Amino acid sequence: MTGLGILCPGQGHQHPAMFDKLLGCSATENALQSASAVFGCHPVEYFQQLSPQELFCNQPAQLLIGTLQMATWAAIRDTLPTPNVFVGYSMGELVAYGCAGALSIDETLVLMKKRATLMDEVLLQPSGLLAVRGLHRIEIDCLCRSAGTEIAIINGPDHFVVGGPEEALTRCEHSPLTNKATKIKRLQVTVPSHTSWLREASREFERELQASSIVAPSDPVLAGVSGFVVRTREQAVTALNQQISKPINWMACMQAAVEMGCNVFLELGPGSALAKILQDLFPEITVRSVEDFRSLKGVTTWVEKQCEGT
Repeated sequence: MTGLGILCPGQGHQHPAMFDKLLGCSATENALQSASAVFGCHPVEYFQQLSPQELFCNQPAQLLIGTLQMATWAAIRDTLPTPNVFVGYSMGELVAYGCAGALSIDETLVLMKKRATLMDEVLLQPSGLLAVRGLHRIEIDCLCRSAGTEIAIINGPDHFVVGGPEEALTRCEHSPLTNKATKIKRLQVTVPSHTSWLREASREFERELQASSIVAPSDPVLAGVSGFVVRTREQAVTALNQQISKPINWMACMQAAVEMGCNVFLELGPGSALAKILQDLFPEITVRSVEDFRSLKGVTTWVEKQCEGT
């Protein structure tokens, strides 16, 4: 039985050509025009004005990636089977609710702008995220205690992202405890997402969510902190509030999506990091990113073929 899962990634893989597939498509243009109110101009015009450094700043990164994903989904959704589930990674979790019908594009971006602003406002020092591969949970816990960092994301049994202030991340990079690690990489993210340093932002964002027009998603969405299915407005508010300052259990989300019958996955982009993580966890699963294709028509043709043949 065929089951389609939609993956909405977070920050770190944006690039200068990421809007190219959307240009000239009427469905994406309608979505982009809807987003213009939040940007104060056309999103692509805003995007083209940013320097390479500004593209990775927290607020513009969140807004542009969210716009890209929702415009992409608006263009392809009517030609694809109804997804079994939407799953969002980090800021992509809010996008997942927009794609699943809980929020309009402009409402999603208004909340995303507030989310990013709150995250930036509570930070008192330079901070970020660090990916670590090759260490298991007990070793990561020791590393975090010794360096003063926290687990931000669990991607796999030996694949973690830790977050914290810049000095603590540097201690992690140079700790003897990382000698066994196969990969250590500083991510292009300027906030310690999903750690207790953002607890106040989480509390403030809950107020924004409660006052918002978010409704129960039309299709299931998974809560990033647990992998549990979200079906009501109240559950959505709780999940989106908690994930700002609590660790994301992406491994649990992927396990839950597979258990829900998903055997074909599409990552909305930019990048293909989530596709690679999923393939590592479940080699038998069919997964690709929009980034892999030259056109949106190529994306829909591939998904339709996979879903028909599964």
